Amino acid sequence: MDLKEMYREIVNEHNLHPTHKYDFENPTMFKRGVNPSCGDDLTINLKVEEGVITDGSYVGNGCAISQASGDMMMDLIIGKTVDEAKHLAEIFNRMIKGEVTEEELEELEDAQALIDISHMPARVKCALLSWRTLSEMLDENN
Repeated sequence: MDLKEMYREIVNEHNLHPTHKYDFENPTMFKRGVNPSCGDDLTINLKVEEGVITDGSYVGNGCAISQASGDMMMDLIIGKTVDEAKHLAEIFNRMIKGEVTEEELEELEDAQALIDISHMPARVKCALLSWRTLSEMLDENN
């Protein structure tokens, strides 16, 4: 199996069988993100305790890329500090722009499966929606 095929399988798995797509009561932070150009719409929910993201989920609708990206993001940030989550979001953003190092790419784990999105301009906003929403939410609550 080549790398592109493996990445496609990872994206499909996160889209079809998301771990973190659910609503939970009493998040300490939440923010809605919308991509008006394509209709992707999601809300990020986080529980943050003493600067650590202890739980997180997303709800909403959108294309496979936006949904998979949100699920991969949650896999990465749950258990991390707010600062670590901001760092990962910044790396993801630079990955989409093609400005990331190999070491940084490894930090993204499954989310690096979206690296080729940078070659599909119409899909960049889809991949970035959850990450942009997360960054905005964390900046607003700091």
